[in-house]
Amino acid sequence: MSGVSEQIVQEARAWIGTPYRHQASCKGAGADCLGLLRGVWRAVYGAEPEHVPAYSADWSEPQGEERLWAAARRRLVAKVRDEAALGDVVLFRMREQGVAKHLGIASVLGEAPKFIHAYSGHGVVESPFSEPWARRVVARFEFPKAGS
Repeated sequence: MSGVSEQIVQEARAWIGTPYRHQASCKGAGADCLGLLRGVWRAVYGAEPEHVPAYSADWSEPQGEERLWAAARRRLVAKVRDEAALGDVVLFRMREQGVAKHLGIASVLGEAPKFIHAYSGHGVVESPFSEPWARRVVARFEFPKAGS
């Protein structure tokens, strides 16, 4: 595991147990899936990745806009979807015809893979990267290298 990947997974694990709070990004107090990613980014890079406007729980589904995917493309490095590495950001489509609106961070690879995410009703947790989750993946990204 590279230094940045190790730092990403370590920081994401430090958020485990944080309650789920829509639009929040405060370790121990509350976070949603984007808030978790923002918090990890701040720990690794020292500042917010970009201004995040208020967003509803439906994440632009009525408009059919892939806002979360577009933001990921602006700040992260796109990867081949099936080439997993520790620390990757995984983007999920929760419904077949819906927009991609959930993300997590790959924390364990191999025969029993896992990812860390903030999940409504559960808070920040490390979950098995089971088949139901795997089939919802629409994109995979890595954090940019220092200086990128």
